[in-house]
Amino acid sequence: MANPLLQVENLTVEFRTDDGVVRAVNDVSFHVEAGETLGVAGESGSGKSVTNLAMLRLIPTPPGRIVGGRALFKGEDLLTMTSERLRKIRGRHIAMIFQDPMTSLNPLMTVADQLTEVTRLHLGHTAKQARDHAVTMLERVGIPAAARRVNDYPHQFSGGMRQRVMIAMALSCKPEVLIADEPTTALDVTIQAQILELIRELQEQQGTAVILITHDLGVMANSCRRVAVMYAGRIVEEAPVDALFYHPRHPYTLGLLNSRPKLEADGSSKLQPIAGQPPNLADLPAGCAFHPRCPFAIERCRTERPLLRPAPTGNLFACHVDVTTAVPHLPQAAEVRT
Repeated sequence: MANPLLQVENLTVEFRTDDGVVRAVNDVSFHVEAGETLGVAGESGSGKSVTNLAMLRLIPTPPGRIVGGRALFKGEDLLTMTSERLRKIRGRHIAMIFQDPMTSLNPLMTVADQLTEVTRLHLGHTAKQARDHAVTMLERVGIPAAARRVNDYPHQFSGGMRQRVMIAMALSCKPEVLIADEPTTALDVTIQAQILELIRELQEQQGTAVILITHDLGVMANSCRRVAVMYAGRIVEEAPVDALFYHPRHPYTLGLLNSRPKLEADGSSKLQPIAGQPPNLADLPAGCAFHPRCPFAIERCRTERPLLRPAPTGNLFACHVDVTTAVPHLPQAAEVRT
């Protein structure tokens, strides 16, 4: 691996709560190179969003705090640089599409004010240049009558429209790293395809690296080069996208793939959910955090936490058992992509 554009090493984030200390992100490491898309998968509460918010020092402090690790952007540690230096990077060089646009957009400012602020600050646009650019970006994310709607306030947009505004804002400065947290959740499939194509164009033109956080395995299979699967604040499997879908090595990854609804020949939809519930991060079980829900658990899983280890297929997986020897038919990437 050459020098990656962004490299996270042993990132650990804690939150102090009434129930105790919650380690939401626990010793997480990954990298992303220019022009590639890294997918991050996992159930709600697995640490996906907190990992990426922590990199940009956007977690609320208190109750949260970063207790260890580094986040290197072009060799500079985002976690230790001055606030002034970080402000020059956020929005311009590293941008984020937030999961909830209603809490991320200022309800007291028009969309025009919010879109032009970032380009005037980071690109030096004049007021006219910034407004013209804002209209162009709204048009590119599929907002009709953009020249008129740019003067509206966020509450005058639907949820899906607000999400598009957030995407337009994140892409306005053509960032080198784009963190996209569920960017297509509130959008219909036509706009989803349009947004993903816009991100792909940015990658081709600018070499933008993308971290894509999503529950949509179909989007992940079609958009990502590599995928990291998180559970209980840790990465439990990381692999090239085809290796992950054709040869999942961790039981949790297999459970996510099997949780996709499947249309049967008689027209019914079959769903095989993962048993149980995610663990309480303030009181994790001993050994592997997934073992209470795992159909393949052995005694060792209850006492010894597995470390990431390589597989011949290119996967890194943290499990004492290799599910490929225990499951006769594994999900195929082609099944997910259709």
